[in-house]
Amino acid sequence: MDARSLIYYLPIITTIITIIFAATIYKRYVQRGRTGNHLLWWTIGVLTFGMGTFSEAYITLLGWNPVIFKFWYVVGALLGGAPLAQGTVWLLLKPQTARRLTFALITAVTASAIFIVVSPINMAVVDTHLPSGRAFGWQWVRAFSPFINTYAVIFLVGGAIYSALRYLRVTRVGKGDVAELAQDRYIGNVLIAVGAILPAIGGSASRAGHTEYLYILELAGIILIWFGYWFNVRKRPLEEPLPEID
Repeated sequence: MDARSLIYYLPIITTIITIIFAATIYKRYVQRGRTGNHLLWWTIGVLTFGMGTFSEAYITLLGWNPVIFKFWYVVGALLGGAPLAQGTVWLLLKPQTARRLTFALITAVTASAIFIVVSPINMAVVDTHLPSGRAFGWQWVRAFSPFINTYAVIFLVGGAIYSALRYLRVTRVGKGDVAELAQDRYIGNVLIAVGAILPAIGGSASRAGHTEYLYILELAGIILIWFGYWFNVRKRPLEEPLPEID
């Protein structure tokens, strides 16, 4: 088995990581009395990410089939980091705005998924080991994912960068425990921003026909996001004028 073939098995590792990570976030959600829509959406987002890598692992181990392929495209290529981004929307924006954006996202994803499900498959270009959007008979359905992925990048990556900059300012003016907590959250948000952008880059590579790069960047991305989350929540919030992000 060559190195390229070994890459096909990376989604198995990524899926296991997402299951543990999602359980960790959900546990925190429950501990807080099931308050905080952002934690629930982050749980959904990590699980969705895992469902995408699970379908990749399925194709690697058991072979390509149209049902799993379309499932992969909806939860992986189409949704991508959008549910995680929606968690950031609920964290940073007003509830009314978050509800409107949630409705818009669900509507866009549902409409796009319908066309993806009913699209015919071009069996002549199917790769038995790697899922790729090139297999769609209606190639125009692939135009939906860049819009939704852009939404994810704006709010997930952009939200993490915004939070990191706010905490960076606190590290410069704060003292003692306040500065230390802000430093942790600055590092955490930088890691989340980098981790979130890597699968987006991998998605672009996948659309260009290099799905193996997606596998590598998915694994690296979810590991960095988990480390970022850990930095954000590893210390109890202090009674100080820092924005609440845990």
